[in-house]
Amino acid sequence: MAQDLRKRLGAMAAIGLIALLAGCGQRAELRPKLGHTLPPTPYGRTVRPDAHELLAAKPDQRPTNAVELRIKSEPRQDDPYDLPPH
Repeated sequence: MAQDLRKRLGAMAAIGLIALLAGCGQRAELRPKLGHTLPPTPYGRTVRPDAHELLAAKPDQRPTNAVELRIKSEPRQDDPYDLPPH
């Protein structure tokens, strides 16, 4: 009885894993959910962008690393907003 139950649970787990993995590689056209629409046309444009245009990052939207890495310890500058707690 216990072996039969163990086999059933193992088979259900395998089927569940296969179902989860089958959804990982899905490549389909991106569309809004039923009842939803894409965002409105931006001001100044005549054509509403599609999903691929909305997902593509433009060069000015990509963050850059503006912080220079410290090579050695340096004393901190005085911070007028670093106040002790009340």
